[in-house]
Amino acid sequence: MPTPLLNSSKPLSKTWLNRMFSLVYAVAVSVLLLRHCRNLIYSPSTIAIALFLADFVFAFLWLTYQCFHWNPVERKVFPENLKHVASESKYPPIDVLICTADPTKEPPIGVVNTALSVLAYEYPAEKLSVYVSDDGGSKMTLYAFMECAKFAKHWIPYCKKYCVVDRAPEVYFGSQPSSYPETDDIKVSH
Repeated sequence: MPTPLLNSSKPLSKTWLNRMFSLVYAVAVSVLLLRHCRNLIYSPSTIAIALFLADFVFAFLWLTYQCFHWNPVERKVFPENLKHVASESKYPPIDVLICTADPTKEPPIGVVNTALSVLAYEYPAEKLSVYVSDDGGSKMTLYAFMECAKFAKHWIPYCKKYCVVDRAPEVYFGSQPSSYPETDDIKVSH
């Protein structure tokens, strides 16, 4: 039996267009840098040096960025095939770090939704560790996560039972009404 695909990639049709643009742009940048070199040789000044250095740095940054556009590909992943390739006991352990600092700039409900969606991953629970780093030491964030722990006892089994794709409660309840029997109870406890 052949091994099922976990991912695939195919070249995009705009490859030739990207390469042509890169070559034309490279010629234009080269002409600009040569002009700056000529200005440095025939009339050196502080402004001419600064312009040359600035354009040289930007040209270098542009050149290093072109490797992503030289051969663009479209990738697809097939996570549903992972079960056929490896058993859950062979999955690697994953650590997820969620950082927050100021509850006024980053509301705790957003951080809680992130944590709940990570906890509801279809991944072995014993191999998934979620850490929350609250650099601000906010009591509001601590309280939000205490409530999150209570809600997670209902939310995570609900996600697994009904194969919920949008695992952040805020997104799930905001996007579509659900017809599952426990939805109203979950929504009330949220």
